[in-house]
Amino acid sequence: MYKTILKPFLDFLVALMGLLILFPVFIIVYVILIINNQGSAFFFQDRPGKNGKIFKVIKFKTMNNKKDKQGNLLSDEIRLTALGKFIRKTSLDEIPQLINVLKGDMSLIGPRPLLPEYLPLYNEDQQKRHLVKPGITGWAQVNGRNAISWQKKFEYDVWYVNNISLTLDIKILFKTVQKVFKTEGINRVGEATTTRFTGNE
Repeated sequence: MYKTILKPFLDFLVALMGLLILFPVFIIVYVILIINNQGSAFFFQDRPGKNGKIFKVIKFKTMNNKKDKQGNLLSDEIRLTALGKFIRKTSLDEIPQLINVLKGDMSLIGPRPLLPEYLPLYNEDQQKRHLVKPGITGWAQVNGRNAISWQKKFEYDVWYVNNISLTLDIKILFKTVQKVFKTEGINRVGEATTTRFTGNE
């Protein structure tokens, strides 16, 4: 009952309340990014949701569009702006995803939505992470976020899928708040964001 009825209801209710409460912050970050990014505040990207269905995730834009002479985007480390680093450090870039939750694309808590090109790289067990809606935060995020290996991250994701409960979601929510204030696990050591998943060894 929790997974099919109560969780979707709580997702919508909490996301709506969250947007209303954070609206002043949302507007401030939006205006600052419009100025800093010369007119572009949001970042839209295709991500796989429940059962691999593709949707567009919404985040505040933390990187510029600088390219090399061949027209290719520069590395994340170079394109990540000083303001973007602060926004990521404080997790403010995640706020627009509350809109994805209201639309039903995402849940507040679940495996993070990754890139579509990773889909054929998962093994049979790892594919279970797509049996539920992706989340803004999740079990992997409160147990290391980007500082842990892909394999460990997927183990946490699948464990969550197999053990979803109201108690677990509340625990993850509180641990997420702690992580945000401590700014733990945002990047791998020496990386601006995280490494790409290239498949299982």
